[in-house]
Amino acid sequence: MSNAPQTSNSNTNANSQQDEIPKDLIELALEIAKSDPETRAKIDPIMNKVIENSRRRRRIYTLVQEALSQLRLDMKYLMFDLEATRRERDQYKSELGNEE
Repeated sequence: MSNAPQTSNSNTNANSQQDEIPKDLIELALEIAKSDPETRAKIDPIMNKVIENSRRRRRIYTLVQEALSQLRLDMKYLMFDLEATRRERDQYKSELGNEE
């Protein structure tokens, strides 16, 4: 298989790519690599698409997780700012009430 998942631990990039691919797909790719050349020629393009789709889904999932984390942080800052603004408003109201 030309783009079979790498199973060696010698390359950091290979490790990150391997982490992106589910273990079942790695096992399937290794079994396909053992098959006869004719069968492999038919299945390789399909398997490569499946692996690439899996990697893309993993990247999208990671991006969504990061976006949600950032949104949570932004919401905390906004809530803090809102509470500070309310405290300031109440303080100014009480100061106005005391002046009259």
